[in-house]
Amino acid sequence: MLDRVAAAPISWGVCEVPGWGLQLPVDRVLSEMSSLGIRATELGAIGWLPTDSAQIRAVLDSYDLSLLGGFVPLALHDPAAIDRSRQAAADAAAMMSAAGGTYFVTAVVSDPNDWQRPPLSDSDWDYLMANLAEIDEIVAGYGMTQVVHPHVDTLIETAAEMQRFLADSDVKFCLDTGHLFIGGADPVAIAATYPDRVGIIHLKDVSAPIASRLRAGEFTLMSATQAGLFPVLGTGQVPIGEVVSTAEANHFQGWYVIEQDVALTDGEPPLGQGPLLGVSQSVAYIRALAAGRSVA
Repeated sequence: MLDRVAAAPISWGVCEVPGWGLQLPVDRVLSEMSSLGIRATELGAIGWLPTDSAQIRAVLDSYDLSLLGGFVPLALHDPAAIDRSRQAAADAAAMMSAAGGTYFVTAVVSDPNDWQRPPLSDSDWDYLMANLAEIDEIVAGYGMTQVVHPHVDTLIETAAEMQRFLADSDVKFCLDTGHLFIGGADPVAIAATYPDRVGIIHLKDVSAPIASRLRAGEFTLMSATQAGLFPVLGTGQVPIGEVVSTAEANHFQGWYVIEQDVALTDGEPPLGQGPLLGVSQSVAYIRALAAGRSVA
């Protein structure tokens, strides 16, 4: 299992959302990843790493890291946007595949530049599902596997929307423990019920009190993250250990990605401090799980 544990730049605060916080430099983030024994990473915000595939490979190689894949928001419910979305998917798949990536993580959004949650008619939903199948074929042509990411503020956020997706599509999905939990779904039950659909697992813990305030509209996702929505693995209310044990019992062979979203709003922390400390605790938690030790 430990050979299939990757990291994500957002655990170091690297996020494309304006105003999210300080974006730490590439060399610091990648050197800290490597120091923790991590050997693969997701892409992070477009433009943080180089956008040329050969340059991405060169940068990651210098830290003994490989590219796992990346997060791509696409508008697939709107006929006016679908041509742009198909092209965006092809461009992203070509770039990530050439850089060594294998997972195309699709977030189904209303607009890549302005995430909203408009009501969808049944015909809108059917159109979305058909286009997901088409994106599956597009990215497969580049040797990538599409995994649909249930996510706050996307069109597949709630437990009901996740169940409808699972019923109406055969595309694989990203089992994001945190976003499923926030949306009201049970990540353990989903891991147990749909093992053949799980393409990749994002391990993300959640502070239930902050999640409740997010659901109530007291926070945006960004402000909730800044308030500590996503704590170190094993310190929130998501049953991370049960998700992992369920996945492994069902012979999951994909990757786990440690995702502890943070936002750096107080300047760059001193070397050896900051996100490194939290991610190192999460890595230790996963190592304890893999060794079968108690992590309660």
